[in-house]
Amino acid sequence: MCGIIGVIGARPATPLLIEALRRLEYRGYDSAGVATLVDGAILRRRAEGKLVNLAAALDARPLAGSTGIGHTRWATHGAPTESNAHPHGTARVAVVHNGIIENHAELRAELEAAGQVFSTETDTETVAQLVDLYLQRGMAPLEAAGAAFRRLHGAYALAMIFAGHPELIVGAQNGAPLAVGFGEGEMFVGSDALALAPLTRRIAYLRDGDWTAVDRHGARFFDATGAEIAREVKLTQLTGAAIGKGNFRHFMEKELHEHPAVIGDSLHRMVSPGTRAVNLPDLPFDLAKVPRITISACGSAFYAGLVGRWWFESLARIPTDADVASEFRYRAPPLPPGGLGLLVSQSGETADTMAALRYMRAQGQDVLSIVNVPESSMARESDAVLETVAGPEIGVASTKAFTAQLSVLACLALAAARARGAIDARQEAALTAALLEVPSRAAEVLDHDATIAKLAVRIAEARDVLYLGRGNCFPIALEGALKLKEISYIHAEGYAAGEMKHGPIALIDKSVPVIAIAPSGPLFEKTASNLQEAAARGGQVVVLSDAEGAAKLRGIAAETIVLPAVDPFVAPILYAIPVQVLAYHVAVLKGTDVDQPRNLAKSVTVE
Repeated sequence: MCGIIGVIGARPATPLLIEALRRLEYRGYDSAGVATLVDGAILRRRAEGKLVNLAAALDARPLAGSTGIGHTRWATHGAPTESNAHPHGTARVAVVHNGIIENHAELRAELEAAGQVFSTETDTETVAQLVDLYLQRGMAPLEAAGAAFRRLHGAYALAMIFAGHPELIVGAQNGAPLAVGFGEGEMFVGSDALALAPLTRRIAYLRDGDWTAVDRHGARFFDATGAEIAREVKLTQLTGAAIGKGNFRHFMEKELHEHPAVIGDSLHRMVSPGTRAVNLPDLPFDLAKVPRITISACGSAFYAGLVGRWWFESLARIPTDADVASEFRYRAPPLPPGGLGLLVSQSGETADTMAALRYMRAQGQDVLSIVNVPESSMARESDAVLETVAGPEIGVASTKAFTAQLSVLACLALAAARARGAIDARQEAALTAALLEVPSRAAEVLDHDATIAKLAVRIAEARDVLYLGRGNCFPIALEGALKLKEISYIHAEGYAAGEMKHGPIALIDKSVPVIAIAPSGPLFEKTASNLQEAAARGGQVVVLSDAEGAAKLRGIAAETIVLPAVDPFVAPILYAIPVQVLAYHVAVLKGTDVDQPRNLAKSVTVE
């Protein structure tokens, strides 16, 4: 969610802050601001809306100073206005914050009773006012910050600067990530390594409960008790290369066209083309002995998990559950000894999925994470990690990360099936060969871009859209509906095709497009029957199928997108692409903010 950056050194801080905030835009935000120390005093510039508005405010009233903090805010407490934008503070301290201070109301009451005057309704200002009170009582900045951190309840990452102390930035982490970057005569703090990559590749990661005191020559780290500790400095894999759209209109369009390469890169990490065998990295548990898999994730990653559940049960014959992470731990499910907890996340920082991981750990599960950021909190807390090689995904709506997740899950399912004797070498080779064909087939799907764009004109006029799928393609119906909702703001729902007559068929009339994910295969005839029911009631049926399926549905389809024929095993990976491309073209026609849709954040780091 919110993005944090802090710089301290000899160079002017503001240009560095703004550049880093641009790299944090992908996290989602609705206001932004910076604060620097100028002749020992804290000065701020803040703006509602996009960074271009903050840049304009800085052009009108520049900020000097070589020590500063910056923030992109995604509103939780208080509307997304300039007055609620971060940094918050007083004449003595300024604070930027990602997360939620759960006890802010009681702290605010205490602080107001002590004479502190608030100017916003945000929970973040409570932190600033608490530190300010301690400073007024004679505490030094580090003492005041440490005392304040011990009073806070909730999930947060914080960075703060102090009037009269140009050689100090204090940061803290509890449930939301914060990293410290080491430069030459300058230092940095940030929400993630991507923001810090243009500034330094030497990174130290805080752990929950840690806080840090940073000056231009280094950093000291402390645990929750205030005891000084050591944290390892690592070389991040990310580079400072500019993240641009190239010749594409939007990051999402660029990332859609990266599907073939991303799928190929993810597969080549795990599949030997010569032997047609999956070769996973060494895992600290035996797939042959796992009694049950429990998958937890959020959003599109959860839909990838649903496809994974189908593969694990149908191929590897492992009982598998899949839960949205925001619900999982509240049900407090009993988990079997020796079970495998499987988390799926693009960022590796999703708060609900992190909470699911910790519940699984407490239940004695081995923990395996599939993530796109190998240095993330989720990766660091897992027993093992399978990396999706998707590269930075800047568009808020997940695209290439989703197909990378599916590719990794498919490899894991094949490895599990082989380990358990559920498939033989011949079957493994055939299914692996089908996987290795997907990058080429994905490129063929993208060749249909103009046809899908033409179909988007019909969909853009709709108020409601239904997506239908069966078997391992039912989650792709869910993914298609989610993408359309996320970026075009058209109401859409995904259903298992067989469930349509149990209620959703009441919604169908000539104004409701019905988009069917219907590849040829064992479940095709069942899906075709459901589509005939929809067409008989005036539904405008749009079919995504291969040539064989399209021919069979010619009489009932109002529109057809003919896709390459593939093995049913890999169909979910391939069919995810056109539903995402369709949502993109509909959103462009509707004129929405494709890369940063309203109200959404890329990395949801608070509950």
